[in-house]
Amino acid sequence: MDYTLHYYDLVLVCIAGSLATGGVVGYATPLALEFAVAVFGGVALAFIGHALFVNGPVDEPEDLTEEVKLEEVPRVLSPVESVE
Repeated sequence: MDYTLHYYDLVLVCIAGSLATGGVVGYATPLALEFAVAVFGGVALAFIGHALFVNGPVDEPEDLTEEVKLEEVPRVLSPVESVE
């Protein structure tokens, strides 16, 4: 089974990378660590905003109104016993 990177995998890497870069910049330059992490935290927020609002996990808002049948809910997430 081959695993391929998807968009949201890359978003997670970019979030971690931007925060790590803030830490490195804070330690390696005269900038205060708190300031550098806050600035690069803003970059991480930009990645999160893009992932949620520009390239969201649904294609259309109508996709959010579809009801899920009880049989389609994974057993570990279901608050009630399955139909089986």
